[in-house]
Amino acid sequence: MNKKLLGIIAMLMVVALALTACGGSSAPASSAAPAASSEAPASSAAPAPAPSAPAAGSVSMVMGTGGTTGTYYAYGGVLANILNGKMSSAQINVQSTGASKANIFLIDDKEADLAIVQNDVMDYAFNGSDLFAEDGAVTSFSSVAGLYAEVCQIVASGDIKSIADLKGKRVSVGDAGSGVEFNARQILEAYDISFDDIEVNNLGFGDSADAIKDGKIDAFFCTAGAPTTAIVELATTKAINLLEVDDEHAAKLIESYPFYTKYSIPGGSYGGVDADVQTVAVKATLIVSNDASEDAIYELTKAIFENKDAITESHAKGAELDTAYAVEGISVPFHPGAEKYFKEVGAL
Repeated sequence: MNKKLLGIIAMLMVVALALTACGGSSAPASSAAPAASSEAPASSAAPAPAPSAPAAGSVSMVMGTGGTTGTYYAYGGVLANILNGKMSSAQINVQSTGASKANIFLIDDKEADLAIVQNDVMDYAFNGSDLFAEDGAVTSFSSVAGLYAEVCQIVASGDIKSIADLKGKRVSVGDAGSGVEFNARQILEAYDISFDDIEVNNLGFGDSADAIKDGKIDAFFCTAGAPTTAIVELATTKAINLLEVDDEHAAKLIESYPFYTKYSIPGGSYGGVDADVQTVAVKATLIVSNDASEDAIYELTKAIFENKDAITESHAKGAELDTAYAVEGISVPFHPGAEKYFKEVGAL
């Protein structure tokens, strides 16, 4: 091989290394401001500001989110657009993905560095249980912060006033194998009700709302930010009841599954439901690869909470950012960088 050809090959290798050195993933990503979520009222997300120029020497980090019409993608885009350029060590690039379970595998495969997931799903992954029982434990990630509540809402019709009344009824528990199905199973378990005690239907939120409106089912479970569009629309055409998870049963549930927290759905969130209704919630949580540097994740965590107001201006879920709430119900160990920040502010 002649020297000229060797020189060309060497130059191409240098270019290739330069292109890959800027981040831990080769997956396509975009930090452009996404569309508002379809999982919440249209007012929950506003166009994010144009992203700032990245700081010199910052490392590109791919963030796995969810579908392009979902809250994860919208929220991730807001984080990227607001925080990029304000951090000296990292720049976030948002990628649309298949959400929680897929995001955990993306981090494990080193195709993403950050991701938004439900904290119950990440608990299953870390312990190799439930949704991850067949896949086995995945421990290549750690927690950054709980971001906002994904509320376990139990919607019923007719004279069903409590979860205990669901025995013998036709109940949609979410899509088969979904996180919602596990939430339903666990909440019913706290009331000593099993799937054998109900007529199980596996329907998504929209289909569940249609089915209860048409009298085909009596109740359904929905885990999503409240208010949820499917329930808002249902309540405009049919009287509904939101079923309470009382203190006694919430405590029993949380003892068995520490990723749950108590949550009160404000009265007026849905037509005809005027009083507050206590239930439980899981959390949309930011996770990160264990390989990420402590300095970068410390700076990222700090930047999130110091820019709460700007985040809230672009997405209503930003209002739920709170350092005490961010660490509550998080069962997977925190990344050292996040832990350092939360200890500084007294949350840990």
